[in-house]
Formats: sequence, C-alpha cells, structure tokens
Amino acid sequence: MLTEERYNFILEQLTTNGVIKSQELMLEMNCSESTIRRDLATLEEQGKLVRVHGGAKRVYTIEQEQTLSEKSVKNVHYKKKVAELAASLVKADDVIFLDAGSTTFFMVPFLKGKNVRIVTNAVQHALLLADQDNDVLLIGGKLKNTTQAIVGATSLEQLSRYRFTKAFLGMNGIDREYGFTTPDPEEATVKQQAFANSSKVYVLADETKFNKVTFVKVCNIEDAVIITDHLNPKNYESYFTKTTILEAKK
Repeated sequence: MLTEERYNFILEQLTTNGVIKSQELMLEMNCSESTIRRDLATLEEQGKLVRVHGGAKRVYTIEQEQTLSEKSVKNVHYKKKVAELAASLVKADDVIFLDAGSTTFFMVPFLKGKNVRIVTNAVQHALLLADQDNDVLLIGGKLKNTTQAIVGATSLEQLSRYRFTKAFLGMNGIDREYGFTTPDPEEATVKQQAFANSSKVYVLADETKFNKVTFVKVCNIEDAVIITDHLNPKNYESYFTKTTILEAKK
C-alpha cells in the first residue's frame, strides 16, 4: 500500500471510530510497526490526529459561527433540496417549530398554503411566513444580531408552554461522537427547549456540517432525524448506524 493510501485509510478509520489502535492498523494494512509509527507521527505533525499510547485519536477544531448573510449564500442548491424534503414532512394540522438558520429559511416557500401553525424564533422567517398568510407566531426575547434569532430567558419561558408535533432545527456541527452542536449557548438552549417539547425532531444540514464540532452540545446524534443532501455511505457509514438519515435527491 502506498504512503498516501495508508494516510487516507488511517484518517478514514479515525472519522469512523474516533480512536484507532496501531496493532489493528498493522493487520489491516499489512505493514510493520515502524511504518505505522512513522505514519502516525507524520499525520500528527500535519495536525490531523493526536497520538496516544498504542494508537491515535481524532483531532477536531471548534468551528466559529458565521453570520446569517454569510451562511445564506453557501451551498444554496443543496439547502433548497434539503428544505423541500423537510417541508414535505409537514402535514395538515401540524404545529411545528421552525428554528432560525439559513437552511430552515429555505423551508418557508414550501410551507405556503399548508394548514399548519408555525412557531419560530427567526425574525426573517416570520416576516416571509406572514407575507404568505401562514399562521405564524414569533416568540419574544432578545434579538441576536448576527443570526437574527430570538434568544434569552423570555423566549425560553414562552417556548416552555408550547408543544409541537414536529421541530425543524438548524445545526452548525454534526459529529458521531459529540452529537449536534451550535456555537452560541443562548441559541443552544432555545433548540434544547424546542427539542424537549416536540414529538418528532428533524435536523436540517448540508454535507458540510458533518464531522464538525462547535461550542455547545444540543443533543445526541441518535436523538433526531437528519435531513441532508447526498452522502457517500462509505464515508458516513457510522452515522447511518447511529441515527435515521433522510437524503434529498440532487
């Protein structure tokens, strides 16, 4: 096996398992302990893993939050496909929570004409929903300027009184080990409250959100259904075994 092939195999194993053992790598790749030791040392120097006794573990960085305008122009085609699939799950007489976020925003046009009640903490979402004559309730609280989301104690108190048939949440990071994460603690608590009060929870995310970790954990990966764009089962096999994933077609 060529050096680059070994590197790729090691990193794929780390993505799937989080931790790898040197002995297992020797058997899988049919190479010596000294070769594995050199490979792990090189990958550690490149910042791609951390060596531990008897093997290595995956390294991850804490992703920083982008503004709503920055997120809204990225991966638009895939976000619209994800949003369309998510909206198709909304049925007559549902009461749904629609989270702030660029991907959930693309759900709004697909909700036009549906006989549902929509509760949201997103100012931009609420304005467009109102223009479509949807039955919409915008919760009160503190406005977060960067994402235009309503957060804080007032929003949590109000949300605690509501119950939803479905919640559609946005996330900044999806990781097999660390679950669903978001950068801001106040937004995380709103998501957690909506999660707790919903019969069914869906997380909308394009493929770029996978294998990323941000500051605050919202819930475990098995706690929600993921709606995403096309995923390569070979690269994301471990996710499919942990939770239900609905894939939007291209």
